[in-house]
Amino acid sequence: MKRPHQTPRSRAVAARGSGILLALPALAACAGYVPFDGRQALAPEFERRLGPEWQQEIVVPFAVDDELRLAVDGRVSPAGSETSRRNAVMDFIFGWVDLEYALTPTRTAAQTYTSARGNCLSFVNLFVAVGRERRLNPFFVEVRDYQRWNYQDGVVVSRGHIVAGMYVDGEMATYDFLPYRPKSYRDFRPITDLAATGHYYNNLGAEALMDGDLDAAERWLDIATRLTPDFDKAINNYGIVLLRRDRLDDAVRAYEQGLELHPANVPLLTNLGRNDRAGELLDVLEGLNRASPFFYVYRGDAALAAGDSATALDYMRRALRADSEIPEVHVGLARVYLATGRLSEAKHHVERALRLDATHAEARKYAALIERGPP
Repeated sequence: MKRPHQTPRSRAVAARGSGILLALPALAACAGYVPFDGRQALAPEFERRLGPEWQQEIVVPFAVDDELRLAVDGRVSPAGSETSRRNAVMDFIFGWVDLEYALTPTRTAAQTYTSARGNCLSFVNLFVAVGRERRLNPFFVEVRDYQRWNYQDGVVVSRGHIVAGMYVDGEMATYDFLPYRPKSYRDFRPITDLAATGHYYNNLGAEALMDGDLDAAERWLDIATRLTPDFDKAINNYGIVLLRRDRLDDAVRAYEQGLELHPANVPLLTNLGRNDRAGELLDVLEGLNRASPFFYVYRGDAALAAGDSATALDYMRRALRADSEIPEVHVGLARVYLATGRLSEAKHHVERALRLDATHAEARKYAALIERGPP
């Protein structure tokens, strides 16, 4: 039975009340068990990579605070088989907490519990935190055949897709936010808690970039790249911050260093291609047929700016063939069709973009423009 959403205060009171019933049996069932302390385990690496003041800079996204621990103690028994404990953790998250999906912001485990909202990484932070409190072995998994990009102002902002992995009674499964049950991926890789923390701060940085908050983006992405210096998505996004601060030489240097580690990385190549010195890399990428949809949108925009609408349309159509479920692809096609006076085609793609993302600012702008009609 799902509980109504509560304020943090009322939730804490409810947890305390339920704890009277379950806390004593729970303690008896796992006497001597000490839950994994992510903050303590990562402290040496945090200090080595961020310096002695790291405690003032960052939080551990899967750490358990007192309020969350009290709720887990009151609602999730540590007794029984791994399967029963796994099911109890899922019931806690999707039953009692009644977690709802929210794309942004990415939240820590404690914030996800308090707000009862979060995206996929927020869910994994909470799942890992609660599972480890209950003698389970959940870990973070990066899915490599499902990448998430955003195209904005001519650059590709990168975010990965993270799910939870766990061995239950000897069998490994992955757990995603939807549809709230184990699911499999073709290409995934378990990552360390340190790498997962890097993903968390990269997500915060990417969200700040999309919101235009360069100060926050630089702060979070600096942390992400210091924690995980080989993390391609954080390198890419940090380079975008440098580009937007007009630190072109620093941005090129960051992208070139990233390409030494990841020579075929699409966002790095695409964003580096904004600089004339790297134009030949874009041609190589296109020749290898390794481009993302955003690569084609970028080249289409460049062709449109140069007055070559035929080439622009060709690139946008190639982006559509690469992925028709990205609103930025349809917005790119709408730009070309509007520039060439083909209003019905532009309207069709604006409507497609808005079906995919009703909040997309540029699609809404073009919708209003089309609705007003010619001046």
